[in-house]
Amino acid sequence: MELKLVATYPAATPLTAPRRLASKLFRLLHQWRQNARTRRQLAELDARQLSDIGISHSDRQEEISKPFWR
Repeated sequence: MELKLVATYPAATPLTAPRRLASKLFRLLHQWRQNARTRRQLAELDARQLSDIGISHSDRQEEISKPFWR
Protein backbone atom coordinates (compact mmCIF):
# COMPACT_ATOMS: atom_id res chain seq x y z
CA MET A 1 0.00 0.00 0.00
CA GLU A 2 1.43 3.35 -1.04
CA LEU A 3 0.64 6.50 0.92
CA LYS A 4 0.80 9.92 -0.67
CA LEU A 5 1.07 13.06 1.37
CA VAL A 6 -0.68 16.01 -0.15
CA ALA A 7 -0.20 19.49 1.20
CA THR A 8 -3.37 21.48 1.39
CA TYR A 9 -3.45 25.20 1.56
CA PRO A 10 -6.34 27.39 2.55
CA ALA A 11 -8.20 28.78 -0.40
CA ALA A 12 -6.96 32.18 -1.43
CA THR A 13 -9.33 34.90 -0.40
CA PRO A 14 -10.17 37.64 -2.87
CA LEU A 15 -8.11 40.04 -0.73
CA THR A 16 -4.89 38.03 -0.90
CA ALA A 17 -3.57 39.66 -4.08
CA PRO A 18 -4.44 43.24 -3.03
CA ARG A 19 -2.87 42.67 0.38
CA ARG A 20 0.27 41.31 -1.23
CA LEU A 21 0.39 44.32 -3.55
CA ALA A 22 -0.19 46.72 -0.67
CA SER A 23 2.59 45.05 1.31
CA LYS A 24 5.03 45.34 -1.58
CA LEU A 25 4.04 48.97 -2.12
CA PHE A 26 4.52 49.73 1.57
CA ARG A 27 8.02 48.16 1.54
CA LEU A 28 8.92 50.08 -1.60
CA LEU A 29 7.77 53.41 -0.16
CA HIS A 30 9.64 52.67 3.06
CA GLN A 31 12.84 51.95 1.09
CA TRP A 32 12.48 55.16 -0.93
CA ARG A 33 11.99 57.18 2.24
CA GLN A 34 15.03 55.54 3.83
CA ASN A 35 17.12 56.27 0.71
CA ALA A 36 16.14 59.95 0.80
CA ARG A 37 16.82 60.22 4.54
CA THR A 38 20.25 58.57 4.48
CA ARG A 39 21.34 60.60 1.45
CA ARG A 40 20.23 63.79 3.19
CA GLN A 41 22.28 62.77 6.24
CA LEU A 42 25.26 61.95 4.03
CA ALA A 43 25.03 65.40 2.43
CA GLU A 44 25.33 67.02 5.89
CA LEU A 45 28.63 65.33 6.82
CA ASP A 46 31.75 67.48 6.89
CA ALA A 47 35.18 66.47 5.52
CA ARG A 48 36.36 64.99 8.83
CA GLN A 49 33.26 62.86 9.23
CA LEU A 50 33.54 61.62 5.64
CA SER A 51 37.16 60.71 6.28
CA ASP A 52 36.20 58.84 9.46
CA ILE A 53 33.81 56.59 7.56
CA GLY A 54 36.08 56.22 4.52
CA ILE A 55 33.99 58.06 1.95
CA SER A 56 35.53 60.53 -0.48
CA HIS A 57 33.87 63.77 -1.56
CA SER A 58 33.32 62.34 -5.03
CA ASP A 59 31.76 59.16 -3.58
CA ARG A 60 29.43 61.31 -1.52
CA GLN A 61 28.49 63.45 -4.48
CA GLU A 62 27.82 60.39 -6.60
CA GLU A 63 25.56 58.89 -3.93
CA ILE A 64 23.58 62.03 -3.08
CA SER A 65 22.97 62.80 -6.75
CA LYS A 66 21.02 59.55 -7.19
CA PRO A 67 17.22 59.80 -7.23
CA PHE A 68 15.47 58.41 -4.14
CA TRP A 69 14.13 55.40 -6.04
CA ARG A 70 17.61 54.06 -6.85
